[in-house]
Amino acid sequence: MEIRKATENDFDRMMEIYALARTFMAEHGNPNQWGPTNWPPVALIHQDIARGNSYVCVHQGKVVGTFFYNYGMDIEPNYARILDGNWVGGSSYGVVHRIASDHSAKGIGAFCINWAYERCGHLRMDTHGDNKVMQSLLRKLGFVHCGTIFVEEDNYPRRAYEKV
Repeated sequence: MEIRKATENDFDRMMEIYALARTFMAEHGNPNQWGPTNWPPVALIHQDIARGNSYVCVHQGKVVGTFFYNYGMDIEPNYARILDGNWVGGSSYGVVHRIASDHSAKGIGAFCINWAYERCGHLRMDTHGDNKVMQSLLRKLGFVHCGTIFVEEDNYPRRAYEKV
């Protein structure tokens, strides 16, 4: 597998993968994270690509996964306020959002998250409380649960994770 920046030529495939992810999440007890809002919105994905923060995972010549990655100081405004805990590290950090795969190969999600972590050495992520699949993956990859954050998209609390 390899990771590369997404281009507009990848857009349709990325949206297919997001549709598959919404179905997968609903089938695995998490219908509310992306389903009701048809997340992520088209305009946001175009913006991610234009800003150079959208990536795809390619396996055997085919795009099989996609995610947002960025790195810097205080780059995620939703992470400024954390409840029921604290962030572990206070330095610049990377974030991964909107990660999804087509499940055509084993380990796509772990490959993408590990790729991002290797670039920064300090990664924060969050996921819906019902997303047991992602919570399990993050624990398996050495992330610790730090508390609860909220996002603008909906009123559901998100479990915040960090790996330093």
